[in-house]
Amino acid sequence: MFKAIRLNATTYPIDNVEREELARAGAEFVEIEGQEPHEILAAAEDCDALLVVSSRVPASVIERLSRCRVIARLGAGTDKIDVAEATRQGIVVTNVPDFCLNEQAEHTLALLLAFARRLPFMIEAMRTHNWTARHHPEVHRLAGQALGLIGFGASARAVAQRAAPFGLRLLAWVRDPAKYRDLANQHQVELVPLDRLLADSDFVSIHLPLCDETHHLLSAERLSYLKPTAVLINTARGAIVDEAALVTLLQQRKIAGAALDVFEGIDVFALPGTPATHPLLELGNVILTPHSAGSSVESSLESKVRGARNAADVLLGIRPQALVNPIVVPRFPLRIGSIVR
Repeated sequence: MFKAIRLNATTYPIDNVEREELARAGAEFVEIEGQEPHEILAAAEDCDALLVVSSRVPASVIERLSRCRVIARLGAGTDKIDVAEATRQGIVVTNVPDFCLNEQAEHTLALLLAFARRLPFMIEAMRTHNWTARHHPEVHRLAGQALGLIGFGASARAVAQRAAPFGLRLLAWVRDPAKYRDLANQHQVELVPLDRLLADSDFVSIHLPLCDETHHLLSAERLSYLKPTAVLINTARGAIVDEAALVTLLQQRKIAGAALDVFEGIDVFALPGTPATHPLLELGNVILTPHSAGSSVESSLESKVRGARNAADVLLGIRPQALVNPIVVPRFPLRIGSIVR
């Protein structure tokens, strides 16, 4: 019998569909929270499959998973998993890359609209009987303003598709413009250099994975290119932005504000009730949400069932649908095929 360890069982409760998927591979399903390496290893050192939502899985853990065949991420990003070490150890890494495209795009637009219409201010004004809030000097017509998309993958295109009917002018930056030229034309998006995008956009939205190349891509210098009236939106990964530099800009009112769903210095994956202190939590020109851009009842279920299915497929010797490290030489060979669902 295989042994499958599901991490983050407290912060992300398990659904029966996960158990059902692993059961078809004959796997014993063990549930733990496991936010620290020693907690993970205490339960998972002899596991055949490790399923993870938000825990960090460093090389020090992976190198001791002597039997593990698959690390299955129940979500899209794999920046918390040492994929290179897993590949060296012959461990397949899988993910669910597109499970929340709709939700993330909707959340991005919701943040943009909430800031454009200054909804947090308006709500507080109503509570204090400030009826003149309707004359807010920073509320402008959205049509004609520029939305800059950093990246133009599937999530950015989903935002572009939803933003166009509002009359926003759409800009995007990518490292390889030739690769995205046709897609940009289809969405009526102008591809521009990053510095120009930052300088010209009224709203800037980030749509990139976190890796060595994107860590602090928006450095203090690049953030300084933003207009004083600009709003930065981030539903991707917190560390793409130099958060300390962003806080300074916000405190000094050198940009209008930020709408953030991801953070470098706030651990929104901690156990419920864990207190946090951070200057972002004290600022009035920010909208903050707890990494909920991809969340819905439907997306949560999809990430769990497809993530567990990837793990079960590997245990059954089948190449999974979403393979993060395609160059891996698996500890046990995988065949291309399908099974009855």
